[in-house]
Amino acid sequence: MTDHVSDLVILGGGSAGYAAALRAAELGRFVVLVEQDRLGGTCLHRGCIPTKALLHSAEVADQVRAAASVGIGATLEGVDAEAVAAFRERIVAKKFAGLEGLVRARGITVVAGVGRLVVDADGPAVAVGDDRYRGADVLLATGSYTRTLPGLELAGRVIGSEQALALREVPASVIVLGGGVIGVEFASAWRSLGAEVTILEALDHLVPVEDVAASKALERAFRKRGITARLGARFASVSQTDAGVTVTLEDGGQLSADYLMVAVGRGPATAGMGFEEAGIALDRGFVTVNARLQTSVPHVWAAGDIVPGLQLAHRGFQQGIFVAEEIAGLNPVAVAEHTIPRITYSHPEVASVGVTEQAARAEHGDAVVAYEYNLAGNGRSEIIGTSGIVKVVRVADGPVLGVHLVGDRVGELITEGQLAVAWEAHPEDIAPLLHAHPTQSEALGEAFLALAGKPLHAL
Repeated sequence: MTDHVSDLVILGGGSAGYAAALRAAELGRFVVLVEQDRLGGTCLHRGCIPTKALLHSAEVADQVRAAASVGIGATLEGVDAEAVAAFRERIVAKKFAGLEGLVRARGITVVAGVGRLVVDADGPAVAVGDDRYRGADVLLATGSYTRTLPGLELAGRVIGSEQALALREVPASVIVLGGGVIGVEFASAWRSLGAEVTILEALDHLVPVEDVAASKALERAFRKRGITARLGARFASVSQTDAGVTVTLEDGGQLSADYLMVAVGRGPATAGMGFEEAGIALDRGFVTVNARLQTSVPHVWAAGDIVPGLQLAHRGFQQGIFVAEEIAGLNPVAVAEHTIPRITYSHPEVASVGVTEQAARAEHGDAVVAYEYNLAGNGRSEIIGTSGIVKVVRVADGPVLGVHLVGDRVGELITEGQLAVAWEAHPEDIAPLLHAHPTQSEALGEAFLALAGKPLHAL
């Protein structure tokens, strides 16, 4: 073994890993980043960025279909799946090149290869082949993988999100197993591109972690679009041929389609990397950390999808920065999990921050007050042709606990909700602040006004 010594060694170059590397280098640390694939990880190459590019293509298709309703003559002649893929790949390639340039500019050493954590008398290190990269600190940021159900293998026409992105066709029909964020986004995109889509969700609502009002609003919108959602439907088995799949449910019902896409969540990528052998405490595969993201082994930290909690790129990004600053002795503020915004980029979008009304009532009982404003009363939403809701949850005479939005483009509004929740603002604090007209943000302003006891456009 050849030892290479640095200040910080990072295992994994996704959102958490590269953010930590950039911030640590900025703080004067010598950083080595070990990545077995490409910088940017799942988010850049197989997740956030390519899926949102796909959803943009889908949005354009919908806009062309509706062009006549706004006085524009346009006809959708078809969807060129190869060109859609090429657009997506151009976006990813440009962002990848930019990230590589940033990493080079900060003097970060990138090691390509499969890394394995080792801890010995000299402290923690990451072994790659015959080389050992030893740091005063090591950050584990190995990301996540597509989960499946017991006995369900991703092969042939049974695919996960990564295989779905690799398709060079728009399927005529798809069954999506799982009505969470990933399943809903792919269902939305495929429907816009012309596929018949059925979602199978074992729980009672789509995006089941969201407020029930938001889930119901999305379900109504999907029904209007012709997306079938089978709620409370439990998967039993699948068979496939060269032409398609047949899914059998626990109640004996069967469904057939060109493909079955499995979207039942993502698991922590921690197996086979030496974590347990090095003494890292794990819980169901997730790395156990304290409030400062330290693991059970001194000078070993963890961030991103391998840490229990929301598996979101921006959470991993923030945690990577946090670890870099913590190691540097800056004592950064730990961001509370409930203040992290969540967005489902479907048509319509679902965005939220804080707790649901149901969770708020479980903690505060009848002291909880919730107000729901319909986007039908918002001029900008009418212009862009979207429906949906704005819902704000508060404690009576107390702070805002949660903000829940449904509608096209509402993901761009959630930062205001994040500030309200994170700063424990009262609606009365926000009510005097102006929301530009005409914008969708006025709908959020109307909800704050109503909860402050002075509704303007609402009864």
